[in-house]
Amino acid sequence: MLNIRRFVRGADESLWVGILNAARKDREDWRAITVEEMLQQEKEDPKFDQDGRFVAEFDGRPVAIVHAKVDKLREEKKGYIPFDVPPESRGRGIEHQLLETGLRELKARGMTTAQASIDSRELDYVGPLEGLDFRQVRVISMMEMDLADVSQNIGENTQVAIRPLQKDREEDIKLLTWLSNETFEEHFDSRPDTIEEVRHLLFSDLYFNKGKDIFFAELDGESVGYIGAGIDEKYNMEKDVQRVDIFTIGVLKKHRRRGVGARLMLYALETFKAKGMTKATLGVDDYNPTKAIRLYEKVGFRVRKKDLIFQREL
Repeated sequence: MLNIRRFVRGADESLWVGILNAARKDREDWRAITVEEMLQQEKEDPKFDQDGRFVAEFDGRPVAIVHAKVDKLREEKKGYIPFDVPPESRGRGIEHQLLETGLRELKARGMTTAQASIDSRELDYVGPLEGLDFRQVRVISMMEMDLADVSQNIGENTQVAIRPLQKDREEDIKLLTWLSNETFEEHFDSRPDTIEEVRHLLFSDLYFNKGKDIFFAELDGESVGYIGAGIDEKYNMEKDVQRVDIFTIGVLKKHRRRGVGARLMLYALETFKAKGMTKATLGVDDYNPTKAIRLYEKVGFRVRKKDLIFQREL
């Protein structure tokens, strides 16, 4: 007998983290999180929505989780349904019931669209999604490269000056916020970042615990782009790698196709190579309007896996 009940704060945190880690343990891009990290995220992330979480129990034993999640800062009535079922519990119809629970919850909270994403290698999740009228709307390529193989002379603009963001300068935090919003305005699922979110990224991010760097690109005295990269030390220890993640890059529309992105990318990769990193990763929307994947391939990145994004109207 399967029963799906609401998450109980103060009692279910360890259970939730245990199922989450068990369900995602085989994913290359996942590292185990702790209860303390989960609670930190809930407390400090300005957009995090704590409501809408459910635990599925089979014969009284917790076997899966789902979060009908609402972005508190998004005006668009779109909600998200991350759901996790450990491999040994899949294929029993649990996924379908988790998704149904998430859809009901999002609808009750006034959402008009639901979105879910899965690792393309977890094909046992596709059937339940399509069975509930979700359709695939996006493909995200997760790319990786060896830093020993960084290509040079790929059209980078050597006239572009690079300077690091200074966290103690309010002007730099405002500049990063503005550049992020301007460069991602036309991208799928984007919405304007707030100053509070950017501060959270810089000072309280859950994963880049060994630090992160943001670099601005300046051309003719104007800031025209930026790149952000960071090291998740816990991931590197768990996977026994030395990896840096390029978590964001953007160039103002009028300055694209001028070698600014190539200059930023090469600068960041060489910077982290000098810090002892041997691999770099990033994620990119296959339908990105800037065709950014072509730049990443020129640098030396290759697709490691795909994430699939599904969506349906409520």
